[in-house]
Amino acid sequence: MSYALIFSGQASQHPTMLPWLEAEPRAAASLRAMSQCLGTDWRTALQDQGRRSNNAFAQVLITGTALAAWASIQDELPQTPAVVTGYSVGELAAFACAGVFSTEQAIILAQQRATLMDKAVLGQQTGMMAVTGLSEDRVLAACAGLGLECAIRIHSGQSVFSGSDEGLSQATPLLLALGAVCKRLDVRVASHSSWMAPAAHDFAKALAGLPFAAPLCPIATDADGTLNRQPAALRQALSRQLASTVQWSSCMESMAERHVACVLEIGAGSALAKTWNERYPDIPARSIDEFQHPQGAVQWVVRHG
Repeated sequence: MSYALIFSGQASQHPTMLPWLEAEPRAAASLRAMSQCLGTDWRTALQDQGRRSNNAFAQVLITGTALAAWASIQDELPQTPAVVTGYSVGELAAFACAGVFSTEQAIILAQQRATLMDKAVLGQQTGMMAVTGLSEDRVLAACAGLGLECAIRIHSGQSVFSGSDEGLSQATPLLLALGAVCKRLDVRVASHSSWMAPAAHDFAKALAGLPFAAPLCPIATDADGTLNRQPAALRQALSRQLASTVQWSSCMESMAERHVACVLEIGAGSALAKTWNERYPDIPARSIDEFQHPQGAVQWVVRHG
């Protein structure tokens, strides 16, 4: 049996995500740790678009619910994953899943990370936009002078860009005229760009005093897109990704090279599983959020893995 895990990132959260989570006893400890930061009414808060997209709320929510979902199925699987990765803030859950640090520590780090990122753009209106149908070079050439930076490389014709609200707004009609599909993400900070340099610096200092254990399996890191099991390198990569482009295309490639039989996305939505299936149709992927009960996800992984 061989399977990989992908942990979802920000902008995937929605009010009906993982509807079975609160009824699952094995998720209780993770949800309790998350609720200490967000309150027990987090599900109700998801109904509010403003709260849902709030950085401090979203990053803790994504980390806590992903690890709660993983706790719900972990003991049902006959072996550990062959490789894990996390998309943006999802990297915190991936590290915890691999045993680098605890669930509780991951949630605390999510809160610290969000605070530092918000501070980095305090008083400025910034955000992110997904662009499909144009190469990264064509997007940046078309938007020269608008201050856009590539935040996430997904594949040759799809990337996510960070910038000011004004820059992203001005870029949209230019890119639409070239045939691109543009979608503003439900994220209020210019993640994975030079805007986040102060946050990356301060997050590195926060991580310096935190013990990192050797992971139970290789982790494909966002900062490099390569597999790593060395605690010192993982610590450095976790902070560096805040202010550098997420190499998601390379992360997927590194995971596929492990010859896993299937991939399970852990978290809200199924965007990452869909992206995987488009690129690697011979290695099936699904999201745990597609199942009505965690047992369905377990059965799927066992059947395909």
